[in-house]
This record gives sequence, structure tokens and C-alpha cells, in this order.
Amino acid sequence: MAALGVTLGGCAVGGSAGSGPAVEAPVYRVGDRWVYSGEDGFRIKTSWEETHEVTGVGPDGITVRITKNGADIDLVRTEQWAAPGLVRVGAVFADETRQFATPLARFAFPLSPGQTWNQWVDQFNEATQKQGQINRYAHVAGRKQVTTAAGTFDALELHVQMQLDDDEFWRWPTHCNYVVWYAPAVRNVVRESKAAQYVEKGEMQLQFAIRTQYGTLELVSFTPGAS
Repeated sequence: MAALGVTLGGCAVGGSAGSGPAVEAPVYRVGDRWVYSGEDGFRIKTSWEETHEVTGVGPDGITVRITKNGADIDLVRTEQWAAPGLVRVGAVFADETRQFATPLARFAFPLSPGQTWNQWVDQFNEATQKQGQINRYAHVAGRKQVTTAAGTFDALELHVQMQLDDDEFWRWPTHCNYVVWYAPAVRNVVRESKAAQYVEKGEMQLQFAIRTQYGTLELVSFTPGAS
């Protein structure tokens, strides 16, 4: 993945790729609740229901409980956001929990078409008990009408490329290509498509990509918390 050499401290903003005002950071409230349907896999699909709920808002940030239930899935994890869009503790790939040395910019508010940011961040993966550095690049491609089971939304389309820290002596790190649609009306993502792969090390003619993720997440319902 090409690194653009821009850190979070100075998020790069490109030229406008669309019209309309920038989307400001949302205000979250305890009880905000988003329910998603998710699936992942190629020939054989794994499906689940995923619920994100704000359980705490205070001077130290925002706490979100995430539950995931399906035929072979039953888990609960917690994310901590330093501010809207800035993840102090949370997942970036699947259900792993990572502790970030500096908050990871999932969304760099205010958001506007053409905006980009590129971040290298040190983190600790609680699942593997390993420290490492990941690279996450995001580009706000523009605005789009997105229809899900929860309704039709005016959303910003973000293209995200990410390199994880999971390389080993026999394989290169995982590369992720995501498309994310953020809707101000629900203060969160309404749809996300995920694709990821890695390449095994060895002679060039023997190298081939191993797909590790090919899924979607789509909003089913949004319930705002108490004012």
C-alpha cells in the first residue's frame, strides 16, 4: 500500500469532489442503538445480527457495546471512542479488539467530498497479544443515496484501504479494501462492504492471494437515545 506520509495530526484534505456542506461531528447519546445484518464468505456465507449501542458518554469519551449473534456466533465486545470518529479501543478488521497508542481516525470530522487522511498508528492486539503498527487511508469519494432495510439515506461514500500488522515469515500483511457509507441522519454507517486478502511469501510464480474477508454490513434499524 502506498503511504502518503500524512499523519492524523494534520489530516490531508483534497479538492472537493462534490457539492454540499461538510458533515460535522455528531452528538451521541446514551441509548443510541444501531442494528445491522451482516454476512461474510464466498461460496458458503456466514450471517449474523450485529447491534451497536452507546452505553456511556462523558468527559473521557464515548463507550459503545457491540453484540454479534448468529448460527455459530455469540460475542460481546466494547469500544471506547475519544470523540466521535476517534477510536481509542476497538476493532478495524473483524472482531479483534485493539488498543491504539493514539486514537485511530475512523472518521475525520468534519467530512466533505474529496477529503483524505492517512494514518500510521501503533497498537496492541488483545486477541494475539502482539504490538504492531497498522496503516489506514481513507478518501471521501462523494455523496450517494443508499437504501437499506432501515430506509433511504443521504450518505457520504468513503473508500478505505488498510494494511494490518499480521505479516509472518511465510506471509505478507493483510490488505483491506472497504467501502463505507456514513449517513448523518443516523450518525453512523448505513452500509459497509469489506474485502481483504494476503499473499504468501515465496517465489514470484508461486505467490497468490488468499482471501480472508468478503462481506457486507447493512443497517436494519436505528433507535436514538434519550435527549
